[in-house]
Amino acid sequence: MDIKEIERLIKISRERPLMPETYIPWQLEPEAGDIFLPEALTSLQGLDLYETLTPAQKLELGRHELVQVIASYAWGECLFCVFMTRHLITLSADNVEHQFLIRELIEELRHQEMFARVIAKLGGKPIKQSRLHKFFGEFSNKYLPADYLFMGSVSVELVTDVYGNHARRAPDIYPVLKKMFDLHNIEEGRHILYTKALLKKYSEKAGFIKRTLYSYVILFNILFVRTMYVKREIYERIGLENPDEAYKLASKNFKQKFADRCLNDIIEFVNSWKGFNFMTRFAWRRVLGAKV
Repeated sequence: MDIKEIERLIKISRERPLMPETYIPWQLEPEAGDIFLPEALTSLQGLDLYETLTPAQKLELGRHELVQVIASYAWGECLFCVFMTRHLITLSADNVEHQFLIRELIEELRHQEMFARVIAKLGGKPIKQSRLHKFFGEFSNKYLPADYLFMGSVSVELVTDVYGNHARRAPDIYPVLKKMFDLHNIEEGRHILYTKALLKKYSEKAGFIKRTLYSYVILFNILFVRTMYVKREIYERIGLENPDEAYKLASKNFKQKFADRCLNDIIEFVNSWKGFNFMTRFAWRRVLGAKV
């Protein structure tokens, strides 16, 4: 990445920081008519079961699922911080890239604090990861090389940003959530410029095998996130009589909905460095329902 461009990004970060403490109207409480998640992104919307829910249950479904989304935002940001820290220690302190990564780490850590505060504001209680989720997350952080960790982190960011863009554009979204998504979108815009340059560095050096492995790392990271959004406990919380049946229907419904609404940017990303081939394309179709 051009040194002058990195210096410009550092200057913006220093001179025009967006502080969650003042940017977000924390004093506002949800009003009648405010929603937490657009209906089209909820797991039950589109099913006959959804039409049997009361307005209060639909609102609560959105609240609980939004909390899961924000929790995955925080997880993805944390994962990216692990990568940046690993990369940071390979650079000299007077390197301009080192200085930019320091600024990005500061902003990413602020984002994580912001997400935690929003979850508390919503009265949310994120559902803990399953043993499989926990194992995969710990394995990724401890054992994956930096470039594989980078690919996984970027994929989580791209998926969660889809949700953020849908939510912040909804006219009746709770203002605290809109400002949270706005802030994240603005600052991530700067981070993405750097990320694209780093992506080019990694992908240009990658041969067929490494591109294949990158593709699988991304696939499983997306599956990890998607399965965190749909949880049986949520249907218990909103008072459904048969949460097991609801979970079964929602899982199938959301897999298709997720493939239709949330994978376009990811597919474009993987396609940009030729991550789809005869060893990966079938897995993306089978596991994620991707149209590749």
